[in-house]
Formats: sequence, structure tokens, C-alpha cells
Amino acid sequence: MKHFVFASIILILASLAFIGCSRVQNQASTLPERESKDGTTVGQKEVSTEPDNTITVYKSPSCGCCKGWESHLSNAGFNVISKPTENMAGIRKEFGVPENMESCHTALINGYVIEGHVPAADIRRLLETRPSVAGLAAPGMPPKSPGMQPEGEKPAGYDVLSFDREGNSTVFASY
Repeated sequence: MKHFVFASIILILASLAFIGCSRVQNQASTLPERESKDGTTVGQKEVSTEPDNTITVYKSPSCGCCKGWESHLSNAGFNVISKPTENMAGIRKEFGVPENMESCHTALINGYVIEGHVPAADIRRLLETRPSVAGLAAPGMPPKSPGMQPEGEKPAGYDVLSFDREGNSTVFASY
């Protein structure tokens, strides 16, 4: 009888300890959620799947069409960070822009490189579809592209190309 009472007390204490631990675990998983500046949710391990709309643009300090392209992006809802530099050749090399795709500015957004006068709609499609490419380019300075023409006019007469790290390219959009 003595062993039965002793075993019962141990079983009850072990049950209470188990219940207490599971309560602490449940409380930890119900901590209030709040979003930090980088899109992560504090209190969980989940990270926002929404693409960040911040685009960093490297450009020559004296380039007027680059300012026009930045305005085009801002008007389309992108958060533009402008980084004037005298070392555009170094920037293009650092980010792997193939020589045959060079233009007057290079931008970075969500792990992709955007070279030249790529329309905002193409950047949005890139971010939505997340293809396995290094980035997009509008080689040269197409005269009827955002930043080279009056705001609001439709792009015309050129291709936007996607390119990979080896320099291979395919047409992403035609205008």
C-alpha cells in the first residue's frame, strides 16, 4: 500500500510538471506578433514573402535620363535609393552585367540586377515570377523607353532581356 501511494504521488507530480511545461510552450507560441522594419515577424520564424519595393540605383552624377528613370520608378510605387558614382564600369563588373547589355545605370532589387531603362512593369513581373536569372537589361539607351521619353508615353521599339550569370540572354519583353 505504501508503494502504491508513493507511486501515485510521483505520477501526479510528473503529470503536473508535464502540464506546466506544455503551458509554458503554448504561451511562448502565442506571443503577440509584430512586424519589424525588414519584414520579418517578431515572435515567429516566418519571413515576409512580399518582395521589397526598394531599388538602389547606381548612376553617373550628371546623368539626366537616369533621373527620369528614377522618377518613372517612383511614380510606379518603388522606393528609389539613388547612389551617384563615377565608377559605373566597376559597378557593372561587380554585379555581373554582361558588356553587350550595358546602359547608363545599374540597379539592384531583391537579389536581381536591373541594367538600363527597364520599365517598372517588367521589374514587377520579375519580382512576381522570380525566374532563375541574374537580372533584366535594356541595352544601350532606347529612345522610347522610360527616362528617355516623356513620362506616361508607352515604351516602343526595343527589347528587355533577361540574363544569367554566364551572360546568356533571352527576350523578357518586346516593345
